[in-house]
Amino acid sequence: MKQFLFSVVLVPAFLFSQAPTNYYNGTAGVTGYELKSKLHDIVSTKTITWHYGDLPNFYGQTDLDHYYDYDASNDTILLDMYSNNPTGVTAYHYTKENLISSAGTEGLGYNREHMMPQSSFNSNYPMYSDLFFVIPTDARINQRRSNYPYGIAGSTNYHTFTNGSKISNNGTPNSGYTGRVYEPHPEFKGDIARSLLYYVVRYEGKLNSFNFYNGSSPANDTSPLDGTEEKAYEDWFLALLLQWHNNDPVSQREIDRNNIVYGIQKNRNPFIDHPEWVNAIWSQNPVVVIPAAPENLSASQVSSYFVNLNWTPSTDADVLGYKIYQNGVSIGYSKTPSFTADHLSSSTLYQFTVKAYYRNYTESVDSNLLTVKTLEQDIYAKDLLITKYLEGTDSNTALEITNKTGHAVNLSKYRISAQFYNSTSANYYFPAPYELEGVVENNQTFVILNPNSNFSCITNDDARFVSAAPQMTFNGSNYLELRYASSTIDAIGTKGVNNFGTLADISLYRNSSVTNPSFMFNLAEWQAYPSDYCENVGVLSAAEIIGTEKIEISVYPNPATNILFVKGKQLEKIKNATVHDFSGKQILNWNTPFKNGNYIDVQKLLPGVYILKLDHQTLKFIKK
Repeated sequence: MKQFLFSVVLVPAFLFSQAPTNYYNGTAGVTGYELKSKLHDIVSTKTITWHYGDLPNFYGQTDLDHYYDYDASNDTILLDMYSNNPTGVTAYHYTKENLISSAGTEGLGYNREHMMPQSSFNSNYPMYSDLFFVIPTDARINQRRSNYPYGIAGSTNYHTFTNGSKISNNGTPNSGYTGRVYEPHPEFKGDIARSLLYYVVRYEGKLNSFNFYNGSSPANDTSPLDGTEEKAYEDWFLALLLQWHNNDPVSQREIDRNNIVYGIQKNRNPFIDHPEWVNAIWSQNPVVVIPAAPENLSASQVSSYFVNLNWTPSTDADVLGYKIYQNGVSIGYSKTPSFTADHLSSSTLYQFTVKAYYRNYTESVDSNLLTVKTLEQDIYAKDLLITKYLEGTDSNTALEITNKTGHAVNLSKYRISAQFYNSTSANYYFPAPYELEGVVENNQTFVILNPNSNFSCITNDDARFVSAAPQMTFNGSNYLELRYASSTIDAIGTKGVNNFGTLADISLYRNSSVTNPSFMFNLAEWQAYPSDYCENVGVLSAAEIIGTEKIEISVYPNPATNILFVKGKQLEKIKNATVHDFSGKQILNWNTPFKNGNYIDVQKLLPGVYILKLDHQTLKFIKK
């Protein structure tokens, strides 16, 4: 947007501030897709995900029209980019109270419009309620736009709206897509372009899992996403967004909105703060050669449920990343010469290869073929597990999740799902889930917290994820799941029933004896506390959960020759002792090992470093 009705706008001075000092630390001198990934790390950390139902009230802060049709006697008018006419007369106006579900004609009310159609991400949170690309627009235009991409109107016009925006066949050059597009008013094209470029920065790491192809052929594929995490959009659509961005510079309205949304979501649109970054990321010279294949693919650790892969890094500066294949099927990508293949089955053969790829996505041939067999058993948890469930008055809800898998876990395919009851249809249902993101290291916990909570031991600043999505509005009646993709990993409560009799007004801390998740909830695995109880949340590992007595144990001599002595109280209560090598493979096993003494015989072990597991405690020792 470029035009204004008046030169002075009476809004608080802080709205004209820019990004906080140090917000974009680490971006100096960085360009290309490396800059895009760095911006992703910045704008996706410590954000707040609000409920979709919260957006209309937020629109009363983020989308007031102080720029075109301002009326001092009615300063609650919303700016709708689909119907506002900056170069003429706007036919109608809305306030945030005029939300409706559908309309047969223009001017009856507004919808919450996803500039990137929600079908591309299955309506999942946090995408579903992101204020940077979910905006108020006329309900009828929203319906007519459907899930068509933005574009340049062609010769066949289907609808012309009151502000001159159109739905037509695609006239955008070099697209290959012959379906319909929505062309907005020229004054808002740059605004829309920067919103969609923010989208693929904010959700990098998830884009390949989105529905980037939704047609029977390219000619009717309405999704402009191309399935890549870096470039993100098809060439024709990316060229269009860059053109709109360059032709329609950042306006004061965008600056103001960016600052207000930052106050609500705690993140920013970097292309409003730094418009030059758009071309710095996407205007790159093509690379036409084929990269060299990765070499020396090997496994640094083989366990029951995961394999750590490593290979020699490429010395070619044009290599953007590596694609990893398991039994011939792509399972992920890495920017570094390492990757953890997880969610494997024990005692199973797997074959791995890796390919390098350039920024234009030309790929190398396969690396050497690596065949490994996972262990029958090891000391690590099979997957992430929920270790704390906090439920209390008002919005006091939180979940703690712990990683004891023995490796860092990529959270991009993990979801929190909750069951609700529809009293009208008398059915239980699951709204679209809340997706996690980022990486959690081994032996670390993280917390998902309702932003409206008022716990004594944790705040929004302390939590890894802060969300008011439906899944974090549980009240003791809900069944909750931790999912990996579509599979249930861990659960609280019973599916298909009202759990109020079991979960109402209590907080649950998982017993330290529980080291693996379970899709079947067992209350005996938990220690119950009163409603609003909150101690040591997000601090302790699963083996150190409050309410359990920790026995101090040590071993000597260390290094040991043939006998390893164990020192500690109540050794006779230990039921099982096992020795594992550093891959996690079990070497020795004893039941009630200290019934008649305080030592174990390790003379059969080869020299090396080992792990002694005593029930649920582990100690490292060296065999000479």
